[in-house]
Amino acid sequence: MSYEPQFIITPRLLSLVEEVSALRERVQGATVELAWVPALQRDSRSRNAHASTAIEGNPLTLEQVRALEAGEESVGYTERSRREVLNYFAGLRHVEKQAKKKVVRHEDLFRLHRILAKGVMDQGEAGHYRTIKVRVGDYLPPTPSMVSGLMFELLEWWNGRAAGLSPVLSSAILHYRFEAIHPFADGNGRVGRALALWELYRRGFDTHHVFSVDEFYWEKRKDYYDALQAVRREGEDLTGWLEYCAEGLRQTLDRVWMRIRALNVKQAGKLTLRPKQEQLLKLLRDQGSMAPAEIWKALSVSRQGAMNLLKPLMDAGLVKKVGSKKMGRYVLCL
Repeated sequence: MSYEPQFIITPRLLSLVEEVSALRERVQGATVELAWVPALQRDSRSRNAHASTAIEGNPLTLEQVRALEAGEESVGYTERSRREVLNYFAGLRHVEKQAKKKVVRHEDLFRLHRILAKGVMDQGEAGHYRTIKVRVGDYLPPTPSMVSGLMFELLEWWNGRAAGLSPVLSSAILHYRFEAIHPFADGNGRVGRALALWELYRRGFDTHHVFSVDEFYWEKRKDYYDALQAVRREGEDLTGWLEYCAEGLRQTLDRVWMRIRALNVKQAGKLTLRPKQEQLLKLLRDQGSMAPAEIWKALSVSRQGAMNLLKPLMDAGLVKKVGSKKMGRYVLCL
């Protein structure tokens, strides 16, 4: 018996896949400017490591994660939280190195799990399929005796028929099915998200490794878990999950495009956009111009908070103020 994912290509799903493909082509076309690609890659790794571990409860901020990646030591976090993040960085680098691997085997999954779970497992053994029953909320994954067979079927599908689908779809299917099997005693969430990324890399979707879809999952964790659970409620129909993941890729690539445009602006090379600043740039792009009061209301920040967000953007030449001092509005320079 082989694994056959069940889904329908709805008009919305088709539209999202087309939008994602167009954005991906735009991003890929921009990455010929190699001078700033390493900075974008480092930023993407930090965002991935922060988001994927934060989903599982890691308390480190994005700034602390960036500091760890840079080799800086700080206070305010436990050895376990530090280890989880460093493991994830190692896992991301491992996946990047395996991007061109044509056939993924059980041993490759064991190796990835050992990297991600080393020293941070609450139960079970890193690098081995589980031998105990587990529960995920109200969901009871397959029994231990079924795990190996189900993973064989999933790997057979991944190494074969998955190539006939858009990587937007195959990565999402792989992500869900791995989580449904829940093959390891601990660490399945991190491994599943890393595998989805691995599929995108294998299929040449993100050749420069410059985006982090895990941010989309982390920012609305409840929606992420609800989308996973909805597949089971729908009798393993993946249609809604595929739409959710495609929307996540669309929003992620839209953000990457904004970061690329920011990096291309003179004097912006050292500017790392904060989430609120990215939100502000998107608002200005969509609305054309905004008054100060509109900005702080939209971002739920104080007047001073809005200015703290705006000043670095204005200094970098990304945003400018037009009009009079009292009636001025802010516009995008990109």
